[in-house]
Amino acid sequence: MEEVKEPVITAQLKAPRAGAIAGILFSILLIISVVLLRLSVPDSPGDPGTWLAHSAQSVRLALNLLPFAGLAFLWFIGVLRDRMGANEDRFLATVFLGSGLLFLAIIFASSAVIGGLMMAYEAIPGKLMDFGIYRFARTVAYELVNVYALRMAGVFMFSTCTLAIRIGIFPRWMAFLGYTLAVFLLLSIGRFGWAPLVFPLWALMISVYILFANFRPQLTFEAQP
Repeated sequence: MEEVKEPVITAQLKAPRAGAIAGILFSILLIISVVLLRLSVPDSPGDPGTWLAHSAQSVRLALNLLPFAGLAFLWFIGVLRDRMGANEDRFLATVFLGSGLLFLAIIFASSAVIGGLMMAYEAIPGKLMDFGIYRFARTVAYELVNVYALRMAGVFMFSTCTLAIRIGIFPRWMAFLGYTLAVFLLLSIGRFGWAPLVFPLWALMISVYILFANFRPQLTFEAQP
């Protein structure tokens, strides 16, 4: 019996650990993308568009990192559900999963708008500003990120922290901190240019905790005679 339990326990430990690493990767990639975009593109959608000529490379790098961040985020969602296990609350889990997927879809949609705008500028650099396409695309991308994506991130944090308190995914103080940050995201729409950094920083904190928490059972198991 003992010989059968060892690979089972090892498998249970590896999945959350791999997901935690994916969560860290998601956080780092998204932080890099947000910083690059924030430093390259003006916060207001009414800018004249000079960044298209001077900051195209950094913006393109940020957009290329986002798909990989999205893949890592899906794995991060998986590890959180793995820690819920059989105690998963179906209602909160549905809100948790739905808000996470919506957040990811909105981020991808906003990135596609910016990427399409850059391709249009490369094709017709002298005429793009004359048709109102630039102002429309910038406004759409701005609204997607600062209104919808941030709100979905806030809902994701609320549901995750509620599940954490009920099931014990991570410490209660992390859950209450998540509540505070979620309220900030819901109420600070369009007011703080660096607000999109709140979500990946929170996910980084949770992922680091899960990673170290999953080393403890392994050490205890291996220490047994």
